Amino acid sequence: MGEMSKEHPPHHVPVLFDAVLRELAPQKGESYLDLTAGYAGHATGILELTQNDKESVLVDRDDYAIAHLQHLADRGVQLMHTDFASAATQLVEEGKAFDLILIDLGVSSPQLDQGERGFSLKHNGPLDMRMDRSTGQTAADLINTTTIQELATIIHEYGEEPYMQAKNLAEVIIANKPYSDTETLAALIKQNYRGRQGKIHPATRTFQALRIAVNDELGQVKTTLPLLPKLLKKGGRVGVISFHSLEDRLVKRFFKEQEDAGFEAELQTLTKKPISGATDDVHNPRSRSAKLRVAVKK
Repeated sequence: MGEMSKEHPPHHVPVLFDAVLRELAPQKGESYLDLTAGYAGHATGILELTQNDKESVLVDRDDYAIAHLQHLADRGVQLMHTDFASAATQLVEEGKAFDLILIDLGVSSPQLDQGERGFSLKHNGPLDMRMDRSTGQTAADLINTTTIQELATIIHEYGEEPYMQAKNLAEVIIANKPYSDTETLAALIKQNYRGRQGKIHPATRTFQALRIAVNDELGQVKTTLPLLPKLLKKGGRVGVISFHSLEDRLVKRFFKEQEDAGFEAELQTLTKKPISGATDDVHNPRSRSAKLRVAVKK
């Protein structure tokens, strides 16, 4: 493990790393597709075992991550700077298939920790939240152009806040716009949050909701899941790590539909219950809410 610390920032411990290696069981010579490569935390470990750089592809929509992965491109790994749904669609069109696929739906810690990216509650920065900073609207654009009703729905559905709380927050947020930085918004939410404030910052769920909306995260997952059987070789394994119940529900439902399809089914679920970061990766605080589901192509 000592060797790997050079390959990804020391503060970014890959979530459920041991469980991913155990469940995907990479073998020498297998090809690997990482649809959310980030800082190559998982990829470094998997590529060490497969030793098949030439047939492996790493995808990320974040320019910081792509710059960080350059040393792997020098070894022959293909890099794709795009979102994972676009990458999956393109690879299917090219007729590519892989032995191993991993999708880690979390935001990488370096992204969360850089104030200037606008994801962080701890470090002030512009209210941005785009994974790919070259395209699309920022979180500030979204808030500054949306209606109370639309914002309430986003906070309720994507942030999983109770509807009355979401409506109250949406009203306060819209009444005090425009916004440019994260600190102002977080402070406003904290001031106007109804009910008990626990250990987590009361703005956490609203920030999650805005991030999901800005990056169309659930739309990405919905587009990508049905493409997985096409992207897998026979006997190929896919792992999906999700961090909130909205994503996990989509993955669970897709795997269940596959199971229920009988003879038509292309995938078989290997994890009867998801592997939970809270019990399987207790040393990594970022893993607490992570769930890993794995399937194999028949």
